[in-house]
Amino acid sequence: MAARYNHRETEPRQRARWDAAKLFEAGPPDPSRAKCYVLEMFPYPSGRIHIGHVRNYAMGDVIARRRRAAGDQVLHPMGWDAFGLPAENAARERGAHPGTWTRQNIDAMRAQLQQLGFAIDWSREFATCEPSYYRHQQKMFLDFLKAGLVYRKKSKVNWDPVENTVLANEQVVDGRGWRSGALVEQRYLEQWMFQITRYGEELIAALDDLTGWPEKVRIMQHNWIGRSEGLRFRFQFDSTTPSPIGGGLEVYTTRPDTLFGASFAGISVDHPIALALAEANPALAEFCESCRRAGTSEEAIETQEKRGFDTGLRVIHPFDASQTLPVWIANFVLMDYGTGAIFACPAHDQRDYEFATKYNLPIKPVILPEGADPSAVTLENGPYLGQGNVFNSDFLDGMTSEDAKSAAMDRMEALGAGERTVNFRLRDWGVSRQRYWGCPIPIIHCKTCGPVGVPEDQLPVTLPEDVTFDKPGNPLDHHPSWKHVDCPKCGAPAVRETDTLDTFVDSSWYWARFCGQPQDRPTDLAAVSHWLPVDHYIGGVEHAVLHLLYSRFFARAMKAVGHQPTSEPFSRLFTQGMVTHATYKSQAGHWLSPDEVEITGTTAVEIATGKPAVIGPIEKMSKSKRNTVDPEDIIDTYGADVARLFVLSDSPPERDVEWSESGVEGSWRFVQKIWAAFDALPEGVPGPMHVATGVSGAALELRRAGHKAIAAISLAIDSYRFNSAIAQFHELVGHIRRSESDDSADMLSARVEVLGVLARVLQPFTPHLAEEAWLRMGGEGFVATAPWPEADQSLLAEATIMLPVQVDGKKRGELHVAKGTSKEELESLALALPEATHFLAGRTVAKLIVVPDRIINIVTRAA
Repeated sequence: MAARYNHRETEPRQRARWDAAKLFEAGPPDPSRAKCYVLEMFPYPSGRIHIGHVRNYAMGDVIARRRRAAGDQVLHPMGWDAFGLPAENAARERGAHPGTWTRQNIDAMRAQLQQLGFAIDWSREFATCEPSYYRHQQKMFLDFLKAGLVYRKKSKVNWDPVENTVLANEQVVDGRGWRSGALVEQRYLEQWMFQITRYGEELIAALDDLTGWPEKVRIMQHNWIGRSEGLRFRFQFDSTTPSPIGGGLEVYTTRPDTLFGASFAGISVDHPIALALAEANPALAEFCESCRRAGTSEEAIETQEKRGFDTGLRVIHPFDASQTLPVWIANFVLMDYGTGAIFACPAHDQRDYEFATKYNLPIKPVILPEGADPSAVTLENGPYLGQGNVFNSDFLDGMTSEDAKSAAMDRMEALGAGERTVNFRLRDWGVSRQRYWGCPIPIIHCKTCGPVGVPEDQLPVTLPEDVTFDKPGNPLDHHPSWKHVDCPKCGAPAVRETDTLDTFVDSSWYWARFCGQPQDRPTDLAAVSHWLPVDHYIGGVEHAVLHLLYSRFFARAMKAVGHQPTSEPFSRLFTQGMVTHATYKSQAGHWLSPDEVEITGTTAVEIATGKPAVIGPIEKMSKSKRNTVDPEDIIDTYGADVARLFVLSDSPPERDVEWSESGVEGSWRFVQKIWAAFDALPEGVPGPMHVATGVSGAALELRRAGHKAIAAISLAIDSYRFNSAIAQFHELVGHIRRSESDDSADMLSARVEVLGVLARVLQPFTPHLAEEAWLRMGGEGFVATAPWPEADQSLLAEATIMLPVQVDGKKRGELHVAKGTSKEELESLALALPEATHFLAGRTVAKLIVVPDRIINIVTRAA
């Protein structure tokens, strides 16, 4: 047997064995076994996988393989997020149908993923662009419509002028389209809306229970949902300047304690009063339009110069009828937050302060910092934004800010002028998209009957194949026949809805469809009851608001209409870091790929020209900057196991990992070292399940090292510390190789046992190598189905200790770790401990006190 491990021969052979045995198919639900549902965010079929895919799916694969070996029934599926604009753009550029382009890409990417040896149940594979999937999405749309969770309204939308489609608020980043980068315009369109706000209270409250989620993701969702408690009240207009639309001016505020510091009232450029005034005032109309062009997203508003237009209207202060306030149209007031109108207290709000300073409006302080002298308060350097005691405020004087809020709301309610209100930043989800390659919305528009749902026996509404992309806009609008149908209610001529659903709808429920795929309904209720929620969900933190929030809404909506039983789709979430690489540019300023550059020390040369190249910063791998590495090249040169090992070994998985040729070569050398340890075994030794009993001395120490590795690697995988597990492999393999010079019977017996252990704990990381090693040792069947080894506690007695983990001095959990574990590793394990993370919610870690081998205390402070 050759000493060098031959991945080109081994890896395809082992994958063929797995496929023939259908080794990774989950099968029907088995209530007698613990279940483990592992899911990575499924990919968009762009045509090629990248190293980021390898890292993402390798993490999930380690968990799936570990849990299967531990005896769990594991579901680890794969599918394709296959609708979307890139396919439509490819159709315009290449003249190919989006479906053809997409399915070709799926075939290519599937083959690449299969090369990596992931333990995936491919029998459950689906693509969201197939009618067999989206027919059920259409069914759920109609169910949601009947339940009042879907409605249609004309509203202002974010319009991407490059993609020619609507964007959800979450898809607007710094005032630009999240894909195209184009400045987003504001338009009024009829839109289909999902009523996500119905669950606003529940979505935010349930975050406290998601203790298996990263705290940063929960904070991002909390802030996006934006629950606030405040006062909704109505200003009455001064009789000399009545409202052009009648009635008063309704305002929502979270700071009623500052009402006596009110300087002016502000309204959005899209407020009904502003729209009414603009009809008769061209200058005002132009002002409003210029504000819309500049952007009305929160991000845009934060950075824009504050601008306003005095309407000439005045409103009466609710607590002082002798005082009136001017009404300004202000570019920093959002129509889709609160009521689209505010009262401004410049002394205690930054945007109000900037606006009042610019337009020379009054700035009256009413909150006194602790211990400050009222006569000495100045606001020359900006507003005071903190809490304190109220002054200059009539009946509120002397109260704390919190007491004054309550007193002001009591008085307003007693006057019948306002009421306590809970408000949310969250807005309903507009799902209409003006493009072809998406799920058709199953609605028919009739002049007599209005919007009518397509009868369920006519689902799916499929996309026409014979579309053209020679005109701008949505090809469904231009199709000569597809949209023309009869009304299902009255039989009169009608037209189909030509908007398609936002592709985020496709990915908001796929986790449920993977559980079971009946032809006649969206989900198999027995299967979803067994498998859900997902136990391990893995993907990028960039989806913290968009995809994850929408999926949480869909879980609740599907539960409401009887399609699945759980409110939360993902019980544990892991957000992995990115794979990065240096960037290179030619002297002419063009991006160069790594294989077009020769590096010597700290300098680079463009190979084609021989001229110096510019070495740029290390950044996330991207096609636009050409700093990508093709996994196929790595697999061909070094093997799939080396690629898997490298992306998991170099840094903690939540951090970015820098791709380097030297790092890959180091992983390749380690794979060869592992194989050499197995290859050094003489013929005729016991099989890999052998247990060395009665040994002593150095042989016993080798056994101790093996069982210490079992405990440490198991804990590391369960805590997502994959790099720590690989560090244990290095230590154990080194111990094994050093033992080879001892040819005693005891040492050989111990070495056989520890190598058998090594093969089993290696298989989640380097599965092809582990299978080959298993066969080399005479193992039966597959190492992938061999039981996970259990550490002999008697061998760990001297090597393992229990450390209590405290949060702010109170014990919240404990860690069983190897004696002498480093301070850095203890810190990582303590912060990942589920029992501790629950008590870190809403707080920031101020200090970590680690007394090695004794205790860990996490000291926190308010976030």
